[in-house]
Amino acid sequence: MSGQTIHTTYRGAVRAAIRDALDRDERVFLMGEDVGRYGGCYAVSKGLYDDYGPERIRDTPLSECGFTGAGIGAAMGGMRPIVEIMTVNFSLLALDQIVNNAATLRHMSGGQLSVPVVIRMATGAGKQLAAQHSHSLEAWYAHVPGLKVAAPATLEDARGMLWSALEDPDPVVLFEHVMLYNREGDLAADAGPVPITGAAVRREGTDVSLITYGGCLFKTLDAAEALAADGISAEVIDLRSLRPLDDATVVASVAKTHRAVVIDEGWRTGSLAAEVSARIMEQAFWELDAPVGRVCSTEVPIPYPKHLEDAAVPQAPDIIAAAKTALAR
Repeated sequence: MSGQTIHTTYRGAVRAAIRDALDRDERVFLMGEDVGRYGGCYAVSKGLYDDYGPERIRDTPLSECGFTGAGIGAAMGGMRPIVEIMTVNFSLLALDQIVNNAATLRHMSGGQLSVPVVIRMATGAGKQLAAQHSHSLEAWYAHVPGLKVAAPATLEDARGMLWSALEDPDPVVLFEHVMLYNREGDLAADAGPVPITGAAVRREGTDVSLITYGGCLFKTLDAAEALAADGISAEVIDLRSLRPLDDATVVASVAKTHRAVVIDEGWRTGSLAAEVSARIMEQAFWELDAPVGRVCSTEVPIPYPKHLEDAAVPQAPDIIAAAKTALAR
């Protein structure tokens, strides 16, 4: 009922979104490795196989190229598949299907073909899954015309973005950070769709703009809280959509604070942070009172040992230091 809330996790919000989609549209089905009887590598689809059966919760072979291609074909044939790829690292085996087929077929067919496929994948570090399961490659996909790319960080976005993605006529890639799955909170019982475009101001501020997305959002909010204790007012922007980027929200924030730091779990070289920084320089250079700062992962394969993994990816103290550096210039 309207006005009621439920206490749930990010994982639960994604599961509820999948369940909503299955109930709402008989063309929707979920496919991927271990999504069925096992309940998903991150337990997102736990229980769905029992409720919907093997026709709609489809376990696939360990072949990302094969089952992603099957999902693209199903979308072209009128279905609404949700393709789950266990980790972004494994998605590299499906790059040909995603980049050369899903992203290009509308263009190459002169608008006659659409590919309404949603591809979900886990991303990021923090669970000691080592170098082949922990990287953040969102910028690679955000580089590709023909795709929409989003990174839901909040419970509302985790539930609502999938709804909107399934209604989009073109391919959508959703990145779910592994460290968010256990995050708890209250969610409206009747939560519905939310846009898969546009950034959100998650905290108002006047001294420095902290621009981030996905798994780094809550570290950035923690950093902003610590900065407030030191008398520094930080505005936090959650990009939400990585392609297309919401330049207007970012530029409006920089025009207010005159300083910016971009936080991105990707590597610094060729990063999404580099793209955001360049856009700020192109569109808001004369608003800046200091160079745009960046906080990114160390340029190494993500280590397995916990202390090295933590050291390799952005943490709240790194964000605080970068914000103070921007203010000191």
